Amino acid sequence: MKVLFVGDVVGRPGRRALHIWLEENRDRFDLCIANGENAAGGFGLTEKITKNLVNYGVDVITGGNHIFDKKDIYQFIDKYPVLRPANYPPGTPGKGFTLVDVNGVRVLVVNLMGRVFMECLDNPFRVFDSICEEMAGSYDLMVVDFHGEASSEKQAFGYYADGRATAVFGTHTHVQTADLRLLPKGTLYMTDVGMCGAVDTVIGMGVEEGIERFVKQLPVKFKVPEKPHLIQFCGVLFEVDDSGKVINYERVFDLYERREDGSYTRR
Repeated sequence: MKVLFVGDVVGRPGRRALHIWLEENRDRFDLCIANGENAAGGFGLTEKITKNLVNYGVDVITGGNHIFDKKDIYQFIDKYPVLRPANYPPGTPGKGFTLVDVNGVRVLVVNLMGRVFMECLDNPFRVFDSICEEMAGSYDLMVVDFHGEASSEKQAFGYYADGRATAVFGTHTHVQTADLRLLPKGTLYMTDVGMCGAVDTVIGMGVEEGIERFVKQLPVKFKVPEKPHLIQFCGVLFEVDDSGKVINYERVFDLYERREDGSYTRR
């Protein structure tokens, strides 16, 4: 079985890159998981965008610290395959993990959020233990989206889950790292999968606003570029055998250039 994990989808440019790549490569994966917490203008999700992501071919949409930025998500989060971090307090709307059947293979998708430089949620390491205990025997593969700021926390969690999760992928920082590898006990790991979005930006947002934030140290309203010249798609594609062992994997980074008519073509 082949699984595609897609990094943070940022605004309209990210949705466009995701749509193009999935259309071009639909025969390369059986299951698509994508982090969508920045899909609506860089902050949160709307129901319309959620429907579009599902129609593009995304099977599970994971979240993070921006998942509740659009308040109407409370009304639709349980209607779609949308996850929020499992270490939010009990009673928070939505769910932190889900079980997906892919041609008879039971895939457990888990969403967790780090605590270093982030909101102070429950301990993601302990919550992971609880999920493993609760779901023991009910899944064949486990894929974890660990949404975190600190590379050290992500790496520590990767080793903590090594041998228990099939794959652990970091999200949130929007910059694809070069450390995709199998950990000693067989878990596929990457510190950050990167983002789908406009290239000439500061992690998907306008350059001028990004610079102003750091120069003046004052609040700035970030905006996603509407018609960027270049957009990118970031993801990881991996294959598992019948025993659940990862046998092939590759980092995906593709660029698309805007034509005069507004469409995009692979660069």
